[in-house]
Amino acid sequence: MPLEPIFESGLWNMLRCSVMTTSKEYLQKLWREADAVCFDVDSTVIKDEGLDDLANYCGVGPQVEAMTLKAMGGGMTFREALTQRLNIVKPTRQTVENFIVDHPSTFSPNIKELIALLKSLNKQVYLVTGGFRSIITPVANDLNIPQEHLFANTLLFNEDGSYAGFDTSSLTSESGGKARVVQHIKDTYKVKTVVFVGDGATDMEACPPSDGFIGYGGNVVRAAVKKNAAWFVTDFQELIDQLTKTTNEIHKS
Repeated sequence: MPLEPIFESGLWNMLRCSVMTTSKEYLQKLWREADAVCFDVDSTVIKDEGLDDLANYCGVGPQVEAMTLKAMGGGMTFREALTQRLNIVKPTRQTVENFIVDHPSTFSPNIKELIALLKSLNKQVYLVTGGFRSIITPVANDLNIPQEHLFANTLLFNEDGSYAGFDTSSLTSESGGKARVVQHIKDTYKVKTVVFVGDGATDMEACPPSDGFIGYGGNVVRAAVKKNAAWFVTDFQELIDQLTKTTNEIHKS
């Protein structure tokens, strides 16, 4: 179960962003014309939930789920909740390496085709996740997405391979991290228009600074996302169709 707290500032940002993207038609136009697209990873690009699956692999799934529910009750920042959940799992370097081999990620239907199409249209593609770089790197590699376009948390280990924590300097290691990543992308890569695609509340909170948000429910439908997203899809084919529409119009003109 992913951690999906909606912080007060996040709600305000979401409302501000919704003013810009109240129309599905406007958002579809924005999608077709965007310079860059940011995708959440867990339950969006892939069907899996990295930390939950790792917890189950380590035999502490129920304990982590209980901590997640407690965190969602409020009064705990994303970083605090992540710290407590990882303190339950305490994955070793070897355990993570074994997990990656034994539990390869399962891609969501049509995501590979969508990302290939975006890249063929010269749109920049980024993966932005509260998950872990070591687990997501094989996903990025399969999608031909360079490491500098992957924003994720980094697990830390002691010399003997035991769990030592996570890198708190990562933008995605704290509340509002995905919004900071989008702003970083705009500032660093001089990208003008960014659309964020994801299944969760923390993805909505990235808008603004992203110029639009598309909700995805192909793996799990989150009520708040479905209710508030101006454009909510359950199959990436719908996003492909919009881009194909643009390509066909260009060829006809």
